[in-house]
Amino acid sequence: MTVAMNLKRISGKWKTGYALDHHTVSSIYLGVNEFGHEIFDTKRSALGELLYRMKYKEDCSAATGIIEAAVTVLRRSRNKFDVLVPVPPSEDRRLQPVLILAKGIGNALNLPVTDCVSATRPTTQLKGVMEPEKRRELLEDLYTVDTAHIKGKNVLLFDDLYRSGSTMNAITDLLINKGKATTVCVLTITRTRTIL
Repeated sequence: MTVAMNLKRISGKWKTGYALDHHTVSSIYLGVNEFGHEIFDTKRSALGELLYRMKYKEDCSAATGIIEAAVTVLRRSRNKFDVLVPVPPSEDRRLQPVLILAKGIGNALNLPVTDCVSATRPTTQLKGVMEPEKRRELLEDLYTVDTAHIKGKNVLLFDDLYRSGSTMNAITDLLINKGKATTVCVLTITRTRTIL
């Protein structure tokens, strides 16, 4: 079963980048619930719904459709990459979608996966930070790289959701400047409709 996709180009410091689709199709504000939280009627793309199930419902079965979609897109350009590098998760979860998906994609394409990027301190989620300067400040020296795995290689940097590109730009800089990667291309499963 092939999941519907709508490839979206994403621009940044990398050579080329794509998201397989938007995360949501629409979101209508419904008000505030009894706990004081804003609630929305959100419609997600097919991939957005699968990713939501993985991240927030711990539904591992959703990975299959996501992996198949990514492999369909990457298969034709597989020979352009030497290694797949997942973005380190920003939140502790029992189930880490980025890592599960990266390993599944790597296995399907016979593409080595390396967790060569790690955080130097606890990460702060950026989704609530709107100011670009504050994002840059939070990302400064946040990541380190084990050069042995990527020096002289063509890297596919992978994340599940693209929001502003701040994290992927910071890691791309790290992979090229400190990691000595030859090239970096990026792939995300979904992207937000509005880029912060």
